[in-house]
Amino acid sequence: MSARLRDFAIAFGRLLDTHPKESRILEEGGALLRGLVVRDDWLPDAFAKPHPERYQQYLLHLDAAGRFSVVSFVWGPGQATPVHDHTVWGLIGMLRGAEYSQAYRERDGQLMAEGAPVRLEPGHVEAVSPTVGDVHRVRNAYDDRVSISIHVYGADIGKVQRHTYPPGGGRKPFVSGYSRSQPSLPI
Repeated sequence: MSARLRDFAIAFGRLLDTHPKESRILEEGGALLRGLVVRDDWLPDAFAKPHPERYQQYLLHLDAAGRFSVVSFVWGPGQATPVHDHTVWGLIGMLRGAEYSQAYRERDGQLMAEGAPVRLEPGHVEAVSPTVGDVHRVRNAYDDRVSISIHVYGADIGKVQRHTYPPGGGRKPFVSGYSRSQPSLPI
């Protein structure tokens, strides 16, 4: 594990040790994440490898108490998620490239895009949670290069039952897991 990632994980754990309200986690945790993603010199190449068909989700750190996980999302050219939720708080920090996040809200039983997509550039951080807005679709802003974002979630996100929202309506449960080619971080 790089010194920058280790220092980030320690600082984030200390923040959670104070049992803060979610709003403080999103604000202060967001500042910590911004400090991590403002420099793109710490992510090992093994955790930045794209897949030609789908985005990759690599576990970088799992808090020993299971309070949070840190994940790198690697987006190949033009790749995107389906519309989905998280069910826990989350922070998304852009490390490399750019991505669009389109929020969705339920209105009159229909899931509708809310506002314009937000473009995340390196150093930008966005929050998600059931209290601030939890349903979105994310896509690589580029059709010709890889983009990488670093996500922090209030659980082991690879084991959390969440939902996708198919275009025809309804919702479908899923558990994301992590990319099969998950490398190990040196300690």
